[in-house]
Amino acid sequence: MIIKIHSRDATVGEALAEALGREISMEEGLTTEPGGTVVAHWNQLDHYTDDDRIWESATWANHLANPSLEHPLASGPDGDRRAILHITAYLHPLERELNHAEWQEIGYRLARAAGIAPPGDDAACRWIAVQGQAGRLDLIGNLIRGDGTWSALPHRLAQALLTEQQRLAADLLLHPSPPRNTGPQAPSAGPAIAVSPRVPTATSPLAGILRQLDAEQSGPIATVRQLVEEVGRQAAALPGDQTDAAAQDLFWAARRLHGLQEQLGEIASRLHPPAPAASVAPARPVQAPAASRVAAR
Repeated sequence: MIIKIHSRDATVGEALAEALGREISMEEGLTTEPGGTVVAHWNQLDHYTDDDRIWESATWANHLANPSLEHPLASGPDGDRRAILHITAYLHPLERELNHAEWQEIGYRLARAAGIAPPGDDAACRWIAVQGQAGRLDLIGNLIRGDGTWSALPHRLAQALLTEQQRLAADLLLHPSPPRNTGPQAPSAGPAIAVSPRVPTATSPLAGILRQLDAEQSGPIATVRQLVEEVGRQAAALPGDQTDAAAQDLFWAARRLHGLQEQLGEIASRLHPPAPAASVAPARPVQAPAASRVAAR
């Protein structure tokens, strides 16, 4: 994943249009429903949207711009009044595709890392995370908080986002797959020979240990994962925003544990792959040369 911090702006229209890959309008509706374009948003949005949560793209732009209109004198520590923050997360071309929930997780965590979404802060900045184009997510927010003050960004914003990007890559298992060589091959001097890699027999015990760890039902990681899932279900049943957030974090932790199990299984397969069946031609007796037979007499 690659993180880009755009230059701040005084208006929202250009940032949202770039995120969508097209001009904003009053005809195209963007929804926050599962599978919709707006995958994550600030914690007070429910007070402004209807039950359907579908707004035109121009309405979303106006919504994000409203704090600048309500507090026209607000400015940053250096007097800068460009309040629109725009951050883009790009997937590496070799990384796997992500689903809606994973893009949502990226949106919330980047917003927290950028300092515009402190947990439990009802006066936090307005922001949305838009997944309007394949392989990217755009975080757009207004740095003017609900109480009219300027949001305090991390002193080293780029470093904070880089640290979160590395955590996301590890948690979501965003490891680029090795490229497949599908191009033309250079001519070889002789016939091509497929050679199976030789795996030392000493790796078999290591593969066995990994097999025990990645056991879906009986392994120690599976036991921990099931406990985390159970605590998450119990937390989700309790009232309050904090318990809801804790339940979501627990479910994500259980998902990461399951991904770890799958990764250990793949490593075990590489350490001790099934032996390929090999056909061995019967050995033919080799007759000694004539001179050798004479000398032996």
